[in-house]
Amino acid sequence: MTNRSVDLRSDTVTQPTPGMRAAMQAAPLGDDVFAGDPSVNALQEKIAAMLGFEAALFVPTGTQSNLCAVLSHCQRGDEYIVGQMAHAYRWEGGGAAVFGSVQPQPLNHQADGSLSLTDIEAAIKPDDAHFARSRLLALENTLGGKLLPLAYVQAATALVKASGLNRHLDGARLFNAAVAQAAQTGSDARTEARRIAQCFDSVSVCFSKGLGAPIGSALCGSKAFIARAHRIRKMAGGGMRQAGGLAAAASYALDHHIDRLADDHALASRLADGLAGIEGLQVEAPQTNILFVDLTGAAKSQSAALLKHLGDHGVQATGLYRLRFVTHLDVDAAGADHAVAVIRQFFNS
Repeated sequence: MTNRSVDLRSDTVTQPTPGMRAAMQAAPLGDDVFAGDPSVNALQEKIAAMLGFEAALFVPTGTQSNLCAVLSHCQRGDEYIVGQMAHAYRWEGGGAAVFGSVQPQPLNHQADGSLSLTDIEAAIKPDDAHFARSRLLALENTLGGKLLPLAYVQAATALVKASGLNRHLDGARLFNAAVAQAAQTGSDARTEARRIAQCFDSVSVCFSKGLGAPIGSALCGSKAFIARAHRIRKMAGGGMRQAGGLAAAASYALDHHIDRLADDHALASRLADGLAGIEGLQVEAPQTNILFVDLTGAAKSQSAALLKHLGDHGVQATGLYRLRFVTHLDVDAAGADHAVAVIRQFFNS
């Protein structure tokens, strides 16, 4: 083994590229709380136009973006329909309920990550004082690295729109979804991102995952919606001052790092192929840049030892009986192959 190190914990661990650092250094600055930072304003205009919305709001995190979205769509006593494994429900501290008294109505996922249309329809409450008011459907694409089929997204969002509900997309990895969808349709990622986004009333996009910016997300929607979200961002402590350097990094990512997401998807497949056939491992074929590997049978009892072995040999991953490997712009083919070799060495010994 070499002394190579590869961090596969998440695509949030990326470092800014030299080009991105230069863009950050050169960014003109102002005070964004006074709507006076030209770099923030330019980013908001760029992402809104790219996805086909009237306006956008730059926020520090995807969690805050989703919180602003849910609380802008819903009032106290309302509810939003969401998946059990959706980030906005499971991994964001219950923010909508804590800060907005908005009740989540979580549904089980299908094998492909979708929510059954039948389950969605059944979850929409009648206008009755006994029930919370159904106001919003929140989907996530990709979900655990899985691409929600466009036909499904269109059907689900049309269903709830007909019932008077709004529609929000947690598109933390929207551009991963768009790149994967473009590979299926023969189109381009920007066209597919817009096609997905236009099924929704609001969309949250993260810049600090596969796109490689150091921080930040954008919430897109109508001007009236973004005005409400802006007020909630203030209450949530999300007002930033000279944020133009961060916005410039996100803008650079939109210009330079979308199409290269295909490289991350290819590396995840390379990892999966390299781990195929190892007894005790069940490898789930990745659709984008996230690979899940389940330990089965006797291998489950070796999970702690395997994780220690990985760490000792410079491979960082998350999980226990279900390992998660995420490829990104700071992982190359040699790093992926090193991870495979380290895992194979463990099982061979």
